[in-house]
Amino acid sequence: MTANRWTTAPDDCLARNDWICGEYLSTRREILTDAVLQHLQLTFVPVALGLLLAVPLAVAARRWRWAAGPVLGVTTILYTIPSLAMFSLLLPFYGLSASLVIAGLVLYSLTLLVRNILAGLRAVPEDTRQAARGMGYGPVRLLLTVEMPLALPAAMAGLRIATVSAVSLVTIGAIVGFGGLGNLIYSGMNTYFKAQVLTASVLCVVIAVVADLVLLAVQRLLTPWAHRAAT
Repeated sequence: MTANRWTTAPDDCLARNDWICGEYLSTRREILTDAVLQHLQLTFVPVALGLLLAVPLAVAARRWRWAAGPVLGVTTILYTIPSLAMFSLLLPFYGLSASLVIAGLVLYSLTLLVRNILAGLRAVPEDTRQAARGMGYGPVRLLLTVEMPLALPAAMAGLRIATVSAVSLVTIGAIVGFGGLGNLIYSGMNTYFKAQVLTASVLCVVIAVVADLVLLAVQRLLTPWAHRAAT
C-alpha cells in the first residue's frame, strides 16, 4: 500500500502545480517565445510612434508659449483615462486587434515623452541659443544641432520611463487577446496555473530591466558630456 501511494503521487512540478517549475519552461518554450515576441512588439512600436508624435508637440509647445498649456493638458488627461475605458473608446476604430492596444499605449506614452522633451528644451540656456543665432544658425539648424542634443538627457529619461511603463501596460491588452505575456498571466490566473503566472510575470520584469539598461547605455553613448559632468 505504501509503494502504491508513492507511485500515484505527483512526481513532477507540473502535476504538483509548483510556482517554480523547470518542466513548464521546457514544455511551453514555443508558447513563451511567441508571447515574448508579441510583448516586445506591443511595447516598442507604441513607444516609437509616441516619440514621433511627442517631438513635434514638444517643439511646438516650446516655440509657441500659448500651445504649452493645451498640449500638456490634453496629454495629461489622456494619461488619466483608465485602460479599460481607453480601450473601449478606441474599440470602434480598431476593433479587437493589436492596433487597439498599440493606439492606446501611444496615447499613454505621450504624457511622459512630451513633458520630458519639453523640459529638456526649456533647460537649454538662452545665451547658447543667442550664440548659435549669432553664428548664423537658422531655426531648424538651431533645433537639430543645438537644442535637441542638449535636451537629449531629459528626453532619454522620459523615453526610459515610457518604455518601462509600456512593458507593464501591455499586459492589460490581455482583455482583448493581445497582451503578450499578459495573455499567459491572465489565463494562468483563471486556471490557477502557478508556474505560468510566475514565469510570465518574471519575464515582464526582465524585459523592463533589460530595456531600461539598453536605453541607459544608449543615453550615455549619445551624451558623453553629461556623464563627464556628473562625475
